Amino acid sequence: MTKVCHMTSTIKSTDARVFHKQCTSLSYAGYDVYLVAQGKSREENGVKVIGVPIPTGRLKRMTQGARAVYKKALEVNADIYQLHEPELLRYANKLKRKGKKVVFDSHENYTLQILNKQYLPSFSRYLVAKLYRLYETRVCRKIDAVTIPCTFNGKNIFENRARQVVYIDNTPILDELCIKYSPDYHKLKRSICYIGGLTYARGITNLVKAAHKASAKLVLAGEFSPESYFDEIKALDAYSCVDYRGFVDRGGYLRILNECRVGVCTLLDIGQYSEMDNLATKVYDYMAMGLPAIVSDFSYAEKVNKKYKCFVLVNPGDIEELVKAIDYLLGNPEVANELGQNGRRAVKEEFNWGIEEKKYIILYKSLEQ
Repeated sequence: MTKVCHMTSTIKSTDARVFHKQCTSLSYAGYDVYLVAQGKSREENGVKVIGVPIPTGRLKRMTQGARAVYKKALEVNADIYQLHEPELLRYANKLKRKGKKVVFDSHENYTLQILNKQYLPSFSRYLVAKLYRLYETRVCRKIDAVTIPCTFNGKNIFENRARQVVYIDNTPILDELCIKYSPDYHKLKRSICYIGGLTYARGITNLVKAAHKASAKLVLAGEFSPESYFDEIKALDAYSCVDYRGFVDRGGYLRILNECRVGVCTLLDIGQYSEMDNLATKVYDYMAMGLPAIVSDFSYAEKVNKKYKCFVLVNPGDIEELVKAIDYLLGNPEVANELGQNGRRAVKEEFNWGIEEKKYIILYKSLEQ
């Protein structure tokens, strides 16, 4: 039996993409799967999770935390290793020298994202991004494969930079979300939601202001970054409309999707967001649960909406436009229901993990040869 080890220094061991989709799919496909990540050690869905304490603080996580993950992963002595963060790339060549197959799961276009990292001095971002791209290219040309959610403006960002590139989007598991949809679930009055990373670039400031102006309850879940941003949001008069649930597990995530009437994902046109040829994971999840969605008017969302008619598209930088969209969907339940049902059809037909899983397993079968 081929032994596989996923390594992550930032992602929790309960993560939907890494644990519930990738690791679980490999386990069900007959692989001996291990996951080294922060969290408690356990065995679930046939996946052996090895918990590793990760220190707080960005620098310690990227150095001490990454080293701890690598040491534990090495003890597994797997045939194939999948790395989930750039800070783990420095161990890729070490694994290759030990005769291992190595996959880098590039969750984002890190070069673009570095250009917008607020914790880096603005004058240094371009240099850091350029150096990172050179380093990433050098490593990825030597390892066996790179996975990434999508193209960017139609382009493969790893073209001529990796031996093999496979697109694995983070779409919903039909048996997890679609079948949990219940039109009879009691909905909160005038309620909208956003679940995920809570940052300025993800449009949270504008969303809070718009929800308050539309007299809507905004259910937020996730972690604020940086922590000082939470203080900034709480200081707003508009924060009175927010029902903040903190970081929620999969059960809490599902409850919010059932409780609310509209899902919102109005990422600002910053960094990679407008260039990605896919939808944010939360938007796919809104669709799976029959929620009409308010989404940034980026080109890929426009393409999907032209085919399925499941969104209201807005300029994420225009608060008044967002207010009108919230009022429109909350004030027109029949329209909202139609958009929600169209979204469910889109997920069943095109945007689901069953489709991505097949590509993912084919990649791993190729690595065994």
